[in-house]
Amino acid sequence: MYQVMFVLLAFLLGVVSGLRTFTGPAVLWIMRHGGLWAYVLGAAALFEYFFDIHPNAPARTSTSNLSFRIVSGAFVGWWAAAATGVLPVWGAMAGGIGAIAGAYGSLPIRMRAIAAIGNFGSGLLEDVVAIAASVAVVAAL
Repeated sequence: MYQVMFVLLAFLLGVVSGLRTFTGPAVLWIMRHGGLWAYVLGAAALFEYFFDIHPNAPARTSTSNLSFRIVSGAFVGWWAAAATGVLPVWGAMAGGIGAIAGAYGSLPIRMRAIAAIGNFGSGLLEDVVAIAASVAVVAAL
């Protein structure tokens, strides 16, 4: 039963990758591993936060962006599963599927938020949600 919960947590961390490609990996590495990769992933996440509000930023569901989000979701799912004793391939699949769900599920919400509070405000709100969700999921692992 507990393995199902950990696969669900891998899925949720993948959902965060659907919102922000580098937030899930950055939070996972900062909270669990530390070291140089935590700084690299943290810097990549910060760059993504700034780039996301740029008017020429491609859609999260474009082929390249969605591919990166799926890889990110599979990556965090793999590591989340490995850390909890679940077969890593299950975590990777759950994380990749979560990334697809996060990317497509959050798109209409983001569009409504842009209409209501603008691109900068909606981007900032999405950043906060992604960071808070990642911290909560990694803390639960």
